[in-house]
Amino acid sequence: MEGPDRVDATAPDGAGEPSRPGGRARPRTTGPAGKSAGVEPLEEALAVAVRRTGASGGGIYLVDESRRLLGLTVGCGLPGDVAVSWRQVPVTAAVPVGDAFRENRVVWVGSQEELALSYPQTAAALPYRFTLAAAPLTGRGRHWGALFLIWPAGHSGRASPRERGNLAALGRRVARVLDASGRAFVPPDEPHMMSVDGASESSSLSAHAPADLMARLPEGFVALDLEGRITFLTDRAASLLGSRVGRLLGTRPWQSLPWMDQVLVEDHYRTALISREAVSFTVRRPPDTWLDIALYPDSSGISVRVTPRNGRPDTASGTAAPPGAASPRASLGRLYQLVHLAAALTDVVGVQDVVDLIAVQILPAFGADGMVLSAADAGRLKIVGHHGYDPETIERLDGLPVDTSVTPAGEALISGNPLFFADPEELARNYPTAPRISGKQAWVFLPLLSDARPVGCCILTYARPHTFTAEDRAVLTSLGGLVAQALDRARLYDAKHALAHTLQQTLLPRSLPTIAGLKWAARYHPAGHGMDIGGDFYDLIRLDHANAAAVIGDVQGHNMAAAALMGQVRTAVHATAGARPDEVLARTNRVLADLEPDLLVSCLYAHLDLAHRRISLASAGHLPPLLHRPGQRARVLEIDPGPLLGVGVELPYPITTVPMTPGTTLGLYTDGLVEVPGTDLDRMTSGLAQLLAGGSRLDRLVDKLIHHSWPHGLPTDDIAVLLIKTDEE
Repeated sequence: MEGPDRVDATAPDGAGEPSRPGGRARPRTTGPAGKSAGVEPLEEALAVAVRRTGASGGGIYLVDESRRLLGLTVGCGLPGDVAVSWRQVPVTAAVPVGDAFRENRVVWVGSQEELALSYPQTAAALPYRFTLAAAPLTGRGRHWGALFLIWPAGHSGRASPRERGNLAALGRRVARVLDASGRAFVPPDEPHMMSVDGASESSSLSAHAPADLMARLPEGFVALDLEGRITFLTDRAASLLGSRVGRLLGTRPWQSLPWMDQVLVEDHYRTALISREAVSFTVRRPPDTWLDIALYPDSSGISVRVTPRNGRPDTASGTAAPPGAASPRASLGRLYQLVHLAAALTDVVGVQDVVDLIAVQILPAFGADGMVLSAADAGRLKIVGHHGYDPETIERLDGLPVDTSVTPAGEALISGNPLFFADPEELARNYPTAPRISGKQAWVFLPLLSDARPVGCCILTYARPHTFTAEDRAVLTSLGGLVAQALDRARLYDAKHALAHTLQQTLLPRSLPTIAGLKWAARYHPAGHGMDIGGDFYDLIRLDHANAAAVIGDVQGHNMAAAALMGQVRTAVHATAGARPDEVLARTNRVLADLEPDLLVSCLYAHLDLAHRRISLASAGHLPPLLHRPGQRARVLEIDPGPLLGVGVELPYPITTVPMTPGTTLGLYTDGLVEVPGTDLDRMTSGLAQLLAGGSRLDRLVDKLIHHSWPHGLPTDDIAVLLIKTDEE
């Protein structure tokens, strides 16, 4: 479908001055090998954005239109587990990059408090102090994705107009790189992570002078990279930590030192890395050596100072738990990952949303590559979604009884206990035919129970044998409960949605009449979120061979009550159609006042007099129509509105009459078409009016109008559009 031209933001195109001195981002890949062709220019573009804004990190998300996902393609300055958790997000997700992409605007989040208010799911997974911004990547007639940048805690919480303009310009700069590639760019399965190196210089006569300097001090010193690995440490530091230099280099302290394997230790590292603030805490090395640890981060890594402490600390504040104390076994990354997935599961609406979330976020988080989601239905396991399976296998597994002996799914659901099988031999001991059904090599069977009721079973599978650690088992077991609640809610929603959709389709006209001398095209688009039901309606009524009536309206609300009232309004209008437009609206208003619906209705009624070539219109608080006549400029037709229907007052509905010359196009629409966040209503309606003069066929023109307002197809409100055109002589 041909899309309209877009106008770039008015911000200056080019670089902004850094808000603070920052490290120079150098595009050196540290992620998976085998980069996709064309990634290097994106790395350079991200490096420029980080350097020019003084950001501490960021990334570029590209859209995968086929799967409606935004995929993190390149990134820098983020811990690896954070990048993996956010490697793919649905385009509908309530996250900063999602809003920037959908609404084509710069999103600025200046503090953790603001993040918690606007994006609670993101805040739950990243509970640190930092500033974040996202900008759309808008190119030549294409929306590629979004650029995001993060700054340390000390960065200004408010963005000046110049900063916003610079961010928009940097987004366009990345889009030009993508435009220049001349091809569709599919986000990779794993993001390419770049290093961010500081550009500082130190003077010394000897290359060993810094190390000699630190060796003479009583403290120990350790250098960590952005992934938490030790890249340098002094002998004194190794001694204080109770190990040797050779055993610690290249490792993460909480992995190579068992007594540092604590959630708080890793959390202090992540706090320093993301917020770029100095962090201090005290930890005990067995049996009774207390160490003060200070972390000093910058764009290239973290410097650590280790100081011995005489005696126990005076307070427990900032003190990591001693070895042996009760603490969570899961790593901090896993815990935040579980929080993130829990928050995401609360946002899902229908069953397909649950399936997509498992496939896009849960499978990569646990290294799985296949999934089957079954719902318990009348004693059978009905497959409601799958990923990584061929249709023949799904057909064989679909509808198995709950007490089946073919797979352990029924056993897991009946017992309520998750089952883990690390290899085919382990599964074949009790289910000899199960490994051959799918050819998978490892399985997790999670029973889905909600309020002790069996909801279904979620099966995660692996292409290779997989060992499940105690941490994996604990987190997956907890996740099973969350999936169960989400699936239970989603099935109820889908049942209500099916009923609502049937009601909506019954109340809207199945077809519009054929009227000599008129062409028409109509569309109804539900909002991007919700029940796909509302009160928007349209109609075209044949009165006689020379007269017709066109109606557009919007009932307040997005529920079945609104849809039911919409049907009553349509019936009332039909009953009085043919009278003067003001009388039609006045009589309909009286009908609604008698019904006392507690809902208001806007409506525009147009009488089309084909014999005398004129249009008479009356409005009950509805948006003015669009009008184009050949040889004239398309415009928004200003008419005097009367009161909304249902207000219960007797006020007049002024009539506006305009000529209807051959080739005249009249556009009726509801507010969902023009009320787009971040746009000016007058400019939006004027832009839509100009499209009427494009000369397209009406069916193409009506789609072009909707695409102009909502290029990503995710309207925030219901849309009804009715275009009518008189034949040309």
